[in-house]
Order: sequence, then structure tokens, then C-alpha cells
Amino acid sequence: MTSSPPHQGSNAERSRSRNRTAVLGQIHHAGELGRAELARALDLSVQAVSNIIADLLQDGMLVEKGARSAGRGLPAVQYGIKPEGGFALGIEVRPNVIFAVLLDLTGKAVFTRRSVLKSARPEDVILEVTRLRDAALTEVPAAKDRMLGAGIVMPGPFGATGLSGRETELPEWQNVNPAELFQNALGLPVEVSNDANAAAMAERISGCAHGLGSFAYLYFGTGLGLGLVSQGHLVRGAFGNAGEIGHIPVPTPLGSAPLETRLSRMSVRHQLEMSGHSNIDFEKIEKLYATSDPELMTWLGSASDALGHAMQIIENVFDPQTTILGGAMPDAVLRHLVRNVSLNNASVSRRSDNPLPRLQCGASGRLVATLGAAALILNSRLTPHAATH
Repeated sequence: MTSSPPHQGSNAERSRSRNRTAVLGQIHHAGELGRAELARALDLSVQAVSNIIADLLQDGMLVEKGARSAGRGLPAVQYGIKPEGGFALGIEVRPNVIFAVLLDLTGKAVFTRRSVLKSARPEDVILEVTRLRDAALTEVPAAKDRMLGAGIVMPGPFGATGLSGRETELPEWQNVNPAELFQNALGLPVEVSNDANAAAMAERISGCAHGLGSFAYLYFGTGLGLGLVSQGHLVRGAFGNAGEIGHIPVPTPLGSAPLETRLSRMSVRHQLEMSGHSNIDFEKIEKLYATSDPELMTWLGSASDALGHAMQIIENVFDPQTTILGGAMPDAVLRHLVRNVSLNNASVSRRSDNPLPRLQCGASGRLVATLGAAALILNSRLTPHAATH
């Protein structure tokens, strides 16, 4: 399909939209800002910024935060994000459970829910997701007319690929367009992503990557995923499958093996079950770490080596400001891996002019990807897709 050349007015409208997004993003990053500071940061006139702020105040997305003296002249009025100015729904679909969260415009969770799935067929998932949306709007009435969209997290890879057959897949969804299905059911703009990408956005909105333009995020799901963020936006790949790092081969004492056989929840569960442990879940791993369980310590040694190999690949291919390790793994385990990994000196990331650590811990817990799903929507409202003007 071909498109006609854009009308002159459409360019002006896109510019206004980018500038509006840029103002929101700057204020979100700083907490609060005045008009002159915004004008300098965005290379816009004070009058242009004043007009944008007036629109955002009228739309209920900004709020005055008082005045601050900056030397001579009258104190400058400061503006901040109004939490109730917009809401984003986050949905994470797993083979047997759905997690839902509602974030306000500042990234604060105002509703969370877990729902067990008896069936992961598309029609059953859609029915449950719409029920969860209605429950969120009932619990947070202010969101009814201020929904910005819904982020949907599903296990990757998307489409029929050479990586098909993983246990985390939803086989009934192979020939379904999930974005179209969810958008029609929810009546909202929808963004579909994998768990690693979503978790990376959660870190950017309200975590240790807040305000960073370029970083990598290693995500512990059942397998191991990688979210890549460049200039504030996800690197998705041609079909949405960029970051399937868990299948990259790494050396082991028994020869080459996929990375996630050494570094994932699946791999630690396998190691512990082989030694007689059962019912391996988040809390069980946490307790075993607290007692320095020998089998878990053995796994951590192997996982630290595998993490070192993964870091060398990530750093030299992507050149991130920092790499963040997070996801559905106890915080103590993540900290142990970060402390004990051996980072290769043959890396473009070994430099003296970067104040950030090469590897650091991010958020941990079951809801990391669900929060990230909603953060996908917030990030689209807070990060311009091109230069501001």
C-alpha cells in the first residue's frame, strides 16, 4: 500500500505532539521543572513551552507544584506530573495464570491482581483479561476516562521460528494476531511485547534505569531474555524477537550449551530437583539461599560463569551504558550473581568515563514483567520518537 505525501499541517501536528511528549518526559525525569528550564533543555522558546504546559494543565496531566526562587526576578512556577492524569493497564499472560496491574501517570501501581487460568486458549484469555480490566476500573474509578492504553506481555518468541517448542510458549496463539485481538476486546491502544522488553521499560519508568537512554536488561523468566533500549526505545527486531539471548551457546565443562541451561529459573529448578528438592518456587529458592544450600551454591557458581560470557556478548555487540539483571528471581540471588561474576576486560564497556556500573541489580519479583507491560504504554507518552522539533 502506498501513502500520499503528508500535508503541511500534519508535520506541524507531529511536531506539537513530539514537543508535548518531550515536556512530559523531561518533567517526569526531573520530578518538577519550570518553563525556562524546560525551554533550555528542549531548545524551545519559553512561549512554546508555556503553550504546551497550558494544554497539559487543561488536559489534567500536569499540576503546579509551587514556586522556586532562582536568584533575581520572581520565583519560577514549578510543574509536576499529575498522577491521576493518565493510567496504563499491564497484562502478563502465562500458560496457567494472568497478572494484571494498573499504573498511574507517575508509574505507581494502584491496582494489582492475579488470576488462575484453566485454559490458555485465546477466547478464554480474552474473557479473563476483560474481566480484570473491569475490576481495575471499578477499584480505581478515576481511570475510567483516562486510560492511555494496555501493554500485553506474552512468552516469546513470536511467530513460527527455529526456537519454537519451548515450555513457556502458548501454542494456541501461534496463528493469532494478539495485538488486534486485545485491541478489539479492550477498546484501547495495545502494545504487545515479551517479558524482557517489558521489564526493561519498567526499570526505565521507575527503576534504576530511570532516565537512561541506552541500556541492556537481562531478565530471569522461565528462560533468560534480553531487553535492549536505545535512545529511550526498545530494540525489537524485524518480528519482535530481538533479545532471545537464552539460546546463544556458551562453553561448559561438558561442551557448548544454550545459555539458559546455565542461567535461568528453568536451570536452577533442574539442578535442585536432581538433588531431591521439590516444589521449587520463588520462596523455596529464597530459603535455600538463606541456608547456603550446597546444590544452589553449585548452580550459582556455574551461573556466574555463564553470566560472564553473556556480558561479554552484550557489551561488545550493544555498547550499553549499563546492564541490569532482574526478573522473577530472589533479590539475594541476583545480588550474589552481580557480586561474583567475572567481567571480561576485553570489552568496550571497560572505560573510565562511565559513572555507571557495568552490571547492576534491577527489580526482582513475580510482577516485574507485568509492571513493565504497563510501563510500555507510559514510556510511549514520555519519550519522543524523534527530535523535539
